[in-house]
Amino acid sequence: MKKKVACLLAIMLSASTLFGCASENGGSDAKSTGTSAASGVSSASSSSGASSGSDSTEGTSASSKSDSAAAGQTGTGTEVELPTTGIGTQITTELKAKEGYKIACIVKNSTNPYMVGCINGVKKAAEDMGFEAITMAPSTNDSVEEQVKIMEDLIETGVDGFVLVPVDSNGIMPGVRKAEEAGIPVVCIGTPAAEETFLRTGVDYTETGRVIAKRVAEQLEGKGKVIILEGPPGAQNAIERLNGINEVLDQYPDIEVVASQTANFKRTEGMNVTENLIQKYKDISAVIACNDESALGAYQAIKAAGMENVLIAGFDGNQDGSAAIQSGELFASYNTDPFGSCYVASAYLVRYLNDGTEPEQYFIPFPSERDDPVITSENVDNYIENIAWWK
Repeated sequence: MKKKVACLLAIMLSASTLFGCASENGGSDAKSTGTSAASGVSSASSSSGASSGSDSTEGTSASSKSDSAAAGQTGTGTEVELPTTGIGTQITTELKAKEGYKIACIVKNSTNPYMVGCINGVKKAAEDMGFEAITMAPSTNDSVEEQVKIMEDLIETGVDGFVLVPVDSNGIMPGVRKAEEAGIPVVCIGTPAAEETFLRTGVDYTETGRVIAKRVAEQLEGKGKVIILEGPPGAQNAIERLNGINEVLDQYPDIEVVASQTANFKRTEGMNVTENLIQKYKDISAVIACNDESALGAYQAIKAAGMENVLIAGFDGNQDGSAAIQSGELFASYNTDPFGSCYVASAYLVRYLNDGTEPEQYFIPFPSERDDPVITSENVDNYIENIAWWK
């Protein structure tokens, strides 16, 4: 695919100039009302760095081609020198767009905090690097069909790159293939497309599961009963995160997973599922929830039951989850940093559009262990004040 993109770059850049740039100002200083890119989808928001001077559902598993492509890379990506520095809202770069590129960020919905973080990361990248950001989401939450339609319409009107959070790895492929045919690079955040694209970044879901499970196991001193609140059935990040959790907990013979049930990444379901489970398992030591929202629901159930000394951990590092760590309600969370992930994605696109430099490998995780992504009572104050992606 990368060779195809390289061959068609000149055509793509020439064609994009024929359409011009929509004067939809943005960034931190201006707002605009965009027009819908497709019937039945939400209106576009555009932010232009030139003019001014981050979920939590995930798609179904990618095909073996994408898996093997990622597995075939050497190293984990954490040793790769990024075109950016920092994490969260502190992330920066020295890159500047050589032309007025148009980069489109398409997320799954416009309400989930993770998706909002993605949008804000691309907008900040546009301000810093000097390109035009177009941000869109389906009008029907988590509709992969609308995501494909948005991609098709943007390809038709002219765009230079995509930052994409796919609803479904396989379902997004019609849009991805059309982008490839047009020579437009696609960066997938978190969930990959079913076939390898220009780049995949965002967190390594399996590794996040390992890291949080290890923290919980160590805090329990290697013994206790644990409940796991899974994400949506079939969702790739939920599957991989659960695999990482189980991989670590299996190494502790005195830790028993008494129940593992879906809470669909939702606070209300996290509360309801936990309420039901603690009626049967009254002596649990910890709850590991596959995102912060379901972790917060678990806390509500634990508190209502009058239970004490139950560790609750989540993933994402969102605003409510961070506040709950600060107050002692949650034990830990993993900063998935959608803001920084989409900023990094934008930087790779700008660098490529500038001079043809391709990513060192297909999957470059961000954030990773080098970024100290685990949030606990020890670092939550600094995280909220200086790093948090939702600010």
